[in-house]
Amino acid sequence: MPANTTFRRTKIIFTLGPSSESEEMLEKLISAGADVVRLNMAHATLDWTRMIIKRIRKVSAKVGRDVAIMMDIKGPEIRTGDLAVPIELKPGEIFDFTVRPGAPRENSEEIRSVDVNYKDLLNDIAVGDTVLVDSGLIRLEVLDKKDAHIRCRVLVPGELKSRRHINLPGVKVNLPAFTDKDRIDSAVGIEAGIDFLALSFVREAADITHLREFLAKNNSHARIIAKIEDQSAITNLDEIVRACDALMVARGDLGIECPFEDLPVIQRRAVNTCIAEGKPVIIATHMLESMISQPVPTRAEITDVANAVYELSDCVMLSGETTVGKYPLECVQMLDKIARRIEQEESPDSRTISVFTSEKMKVLNSAVVLADGLPNSKIVTFTKQGFVAGGLAALRPVHSPILAFTPFPETYRQLRLLRAVEPFLMPFASDPEVTIENALALLRRLGHANIGEKLVIASDIVVEDRFVDSVQLRTVR
Repeated sequence: MPANTTFRRTKIIFTLGPSSESEEMLEKLISAGADVVRLNMAHATLDWTRMIIKRIRKVSAKVGRDVAIMMDIKGPEIRTGDLAVPIELKPGEIFDFTVRPGAPRENSEEIRSVDVNYKDLLNDIAVGDTVLVDSGLIRLEVLDKKDAHIRCRVLVPGELKSRRHINLPGVKVNLPAFTDKDRIDSAVGIEAGIDFLALSFVREAADITHLREFLAKNNSHARIIAKIEDQSAITNLDEIVRACDALMVARGDLGIECPFEDLPVIQRRAVNTCIAEGKPVIIATHMLESMISQPVPTRAEITDVANAVYELSDCVMLSGETTVGKYPLECVQMLDKIARRIEQEESPDSRTISVFTSEKMKVLNSAVVLADGLPNSKIVTFTKQGFVAGGLAALRPVHSPILAFTPFPETYRQLRLLRAVEPFLMPFASDPEVTIENALALLRRLGHANIGEKLVIASDIVVEDRFVDSVQLRTVR
């Protein structure tokens, strides 16, 4: 590990696609410091998924850096049907959405229409609601609804093509959060050993509960990442954060569903809520969008990434930049460079104190306070399921990396998501002191602990045949 001043605490997630799926490019991206690989199941086949997970594991072993794999399942969606030719919608035009294919159309010669794949849309939508099509590029207002028709007026015109995504700001849609396709995709991911499952369009805590039950039935220890993408999720943010294992601020659909000016406010609230609840948080979408086709980002994109780092987010995520972009490696390198620079600006005053009441968390907080008061110190901890490391990460130590040891490969990879955590895989001895000594020996051997450095060790010790939480200060000798 490099000196503390250059240790990157913000983690990097990249999405796999044609630009990044080769073994050669995977090796470069993992070597450049990427921590988590995202599989977008909206564009993936099951055969490709099985193949690519094996490839990621193979390349990780070759590089000697085992990254985590996140399966991002598609979730519910409303789309327009197929069109023989695109329809050029005009301002003020009256236009129909039909919820039953082949439904008879009144005034069919005068009023154009397109089918929609969600048959219950007629029940969910109301007169006066807004319909956004194709990432909000086309905007319509609902005028009337009857039989199988939803009659609208075009407010913002545009070219309507086949199978365009529909957003309904403020409308509670009664689609299941976990679809049949999601079940099939998830089962394949579980069998292949994914580390995280990202649930799209989470609207309430119950959505996460249903997925957790599915994982339990399939004996999976994958952690659940809740993606907040609409107004229902913002309304229920607190309960969603408490129910999930991590949160993703998916700014694509969120920026369509909510007023643009609210998006930075929502992002900041989401980050602060996650820190207060001790949950990792990911900032995603359009981080370096211009680098899909250009070798350098815009100044606004640099500031956007910097803002996510200033807010103390756990992760920043790349999507199209690494799936179809021309410069996937440069994008990861750019995130790495920006994050390292901005992290140098952090101070004890910028640390957000998580609100924890348990005795365990108060002990961990004392370890972080001690480390913050010791320049060039490092925190060493031991965790089987990742919760101790997660607690330390949530407390946001200002300078010290968290060197987390675990005996389980699955936990080792899941620790990649946590801010400031550098994981190590090592078996634990029955005596905690022996485990500590083995860890320190490994750190010295790998060059992660140098003579004279201060190590704050958060672990348990044996006192009269029982384990007691402790915080120790040791100097590397």
